[in-house]
Amino acid sequence: MIIINSESIARELLDKRSAIYSDRPVIPTNEIAGLDFNTVLLPYGETLRQHRKIFHQVLRAEASVSYHEMYSRHANELVFNLLNATGDLQKPTQEYTASLIMAVTYGHTDRGIQDPFLTRAQELLDIARHLLSPERAAMFTAFPFLKKLPVWCFRGAYALMGRSRELCQQLLNEPFNEVKAQMANGTASQSLVADFLGQADDDADENTMKAVALMGYIGGIDTSTSTLQIFLMAMILYPDVQARARAEINQVVMHDKMPSIDDRPSLPYLDAVLREVLRWHPPIPLGMAHATTNDDVYGGYFIPKGTVVMVNQWALSRDEDIFPDASRFDPTRHLTADGQLKDPFVNHFAFGHGRRVCPGRWFAENSLWTATAAILAVLRIDHARDSNGDRIEVKPEITTGMVIRPQPFRYSFEIANPKREGHLRAMMNVK
Repeated sequence: MIIINSESIARELLDKRSAIYSDRPVIPTNEIAGLDFNTVLLPYGETLRQHRKIFHQVLRAEASVSYHEMYSRHANELVFNLLNATGDLQKPTQEYTASLIMAVTYGHTDRGIQDPFLTRAQELLDIARHLLSPERAAMFTAFPFLKKLPVWCFRGAYALMGRSRELCQQLLNEPFNEVKAQMANGTASQSLVADFLGQADDDADENTMKAVALMGYIGGIDTSTSTLQIFLMAMILYPDVQARARAEINQVVMHDKMPSIDDRPSLPYLDAVLREVLRWHPPIPLGMAHATTNDDVYGGYFIPKGTVVMVNQWALSRDEDIFPDASRFDPTRHLTADGQLKDPFVNHFAFGHGRRVCPGRWFAENSLWTATAAILAVLRIDHARDSNGDRIEVKPEITTGMVIRPQPFRYSFEIANPKREGHLRAMMNVK
């Protein structure tokens, strides 16, 4: 195993030598749990190329333009959900991410967080976190004969493998077949599934399409939800950053209008805030492991075929040579002296490297930008207050695991711009 702690080395190996570093290590529990359709963990080869080709057709930068109205509608709903939130921010942020991805992926609209698909998908994600952990996969690597045993032989988390396979089949087939039926009777909304059913090449079979569609949801919900929650926590902890981002919006956008994606080139500081959110607490701090398909030599080190290569994104985010005082949240790191952005958002190391870079990164950046712009345009995020009126401090405590998020914290939301809030209520018919 090789762990990379430098972005320059990550770019040199995973980007410039991507032909060697684009495979994935084998995780036995992935196949046993019925998750072998998972684009993220597919070995490098023809199936992966088919998956990424379809993702590129419907989620590339040019295609994302058609989803801008959808982003705005869901972001506006998020503003009101946050204003009415009383508990953990997991629910409103996940509802935004889940409902938006469902709308883009399957054309589902006005289906809340209690939608059976969302409930089952969340159950599958919870099971996958247990079954795909290295220590559980290691047992099947050490003792391959265990893969041939029936599920009832196992206890604890391993006993969930049967339920995982059942959920996979339901989630792969039911929403996909629903869109297919809508396509047949002419009632389908624009969506990833509808687009690739209408555009897919003959060599892209339905099983591939089903897998891509489900991975469009599973691959984005946890990371985007985590990023939104980290953004909200940062705005409480760094009110000067929040105030500067809101002032930039107010300078560019009329006070009775909501910011739109067309305003984005004029809002570089807001983009810098998003880059810093991903830098400050990358949602997948150890990245996704790569594996080498051939021997290689780098810096005097022999790297044999089959080596597991991990990019330690946490170490990249804390490189003091690139990010001085790295624990501090400072968006100006990503701006030039004249206030322009240094690098494109989609090149951020949090999206991965080489041929395994996240294919949905344009969708992610557009959905996150639209949400953060809408929140800052209307709301002020502040500390909660106790019964004596004293503010309740927020500690930047983060969960552990493959995908991280802030531990629940106390907060308050106030209306920062009554004109925009009134405009939103009228537009959305909210009383």
